[in-house]
Parts: sequence; structure tokens; C-alpha cells
Amino acid sequence: MLKLIKLEWKKNNIGKYIRNALILAAVLCLFIFALAFLGIAEDPDGTLDAAEGMNVISAPIELFTSMSFLIFTSVMLSSFIVSAYKNKTMNLMFSYPIKRQKILASQMIAVWLFNLTALMVTKLFIYGFVYIGSQSMESSFVIDFHMGSLSFYIQLLIKSMVIVSMSFIALFVGMTMKSSKATIVVSFILIFLTQANIGDFSLAGNLVFPVILTIASFAFAVLSILHAETKDLL
Repeated sequence: MLKLIKLEWKKNNIGKYIRNALILAAVLCLFIFALAFLGIAEDPDGTLDAAEGMNVISAPIELFTSMSFLIFTSVMLSSFIVSAYKNKTMNLMFSYPIKRQKILASQMIAVWLFNLTALMVTKLFIYGFVYIGSQSMESSFVIDFHMGSLSFYIQLLIKSMVIVSMSFIALFVGMTMKSSKATIVVSFILIFLTQANIGDFSLAGNLVFPVILTIASFAFAVLSILHAETKDLL
């Protein structure tokens, strides 16, 4: 499996995705820094323009990194799998003496591992940048994290896994509809469903929801490869 994963990274030119992930991380970092320390999140009277419960710095960090990497992961899955079906390059992969399910699983794992690592590194970079800035500048948001705490890293890992795994739902829809665009559109819908606020209500702060969502995401991942051996190519 590890060889297949490395082959997928090489075949799809993982270098360009590393470059794009670095650019995305830098843009997000600068944006969050501006939100926290340059006053762009404040009203003209100097008060913070944020919904209730969103006055802590972790809220915009989690929101914008989650939005960005859910879309980024869905785009990669679309390129690695859905586009490979449509461009008929999957025909060559399926001609190898390897089970189709194993090939699809390796593609999904390759994207999942890459984006989990990229999202975690991006979050650590942003949190670290904000922490350094807070030592000499006043933040518009409450600094609510402690990077010396083990729970900080456990939560970072769990939240990142949930977000990246959600892309499997978008992949399933994209494969069912035989459309790369559908994969990306569904990722936007998932963002609105999981990150947006309806009044004071938001699923983002629900403790049970991430567990249910992760289970559902992996269920969709299984469904995406379940009938690969007998299903015709797109």
C-alpha cells in the first residue's frame, strides 16, 4: 500500500500541491494576523465585529483553515480520482494486477495523509505566529490557546482529521454524478452546513457532531470503493 501511495504522489506531481499548500498557509497566516493585530475585524468605534462566541482567536483560525483545506482536499480528490476516471487514465491503473479497491484506497489515503499533514502544519504555523505577535501587540481577539498544553495538540489533530475526512462525502457525490465540479460544489455545501451560524446556533461547536460526521465520512469512503471491482469505468 505504501508503494501505491508514493506512486500516486509521484504520478500526480505532488510537488505542485506542496507549493500550493505553502502559498495557502502563508495567505491564511497573513490574513489571521491582520484580523488579530491590525484591526480589520473591528468596527469604526473600535469594538470587535464578531458573533457571540467568536471573540476568541481560535474561532477564525479554525473557521478559515477548515474552509480552505476542505476545498483543497476535495480538489485533490477530484484530480486524483474523478478526473482520472473521466480522462481514462484510470484504465491504465486498473490494468495492473492489483485490485481496483486497493488502487482507489491508495489514492484516497494519499490525498488524506497529505492534507491532514498540511492542515496540521498550517494551523501550528498560524497559532505560533499569533502567539509570537501577542507577546508585543494587542490582539482584537482573546488569545484562548496554550501551545504548551497536550490537549491543544490532541484537539488540533482531531479537528484536522474531521475536516479532511469530510471530503470523502464530496468524493462520493462526485463519483456518483461523474463530475469533478460536483465534488467541489459539495465541499462548499459542507462548509456552509458545518461552519456557518444560524443565529447563535452552530454545528461547529457541537461536541457530538464531529464524531458522527467522521463516522459518516468514512462510511462514504467505503461506499466509494465498495463496488469498484464490478462497476464500469465512468
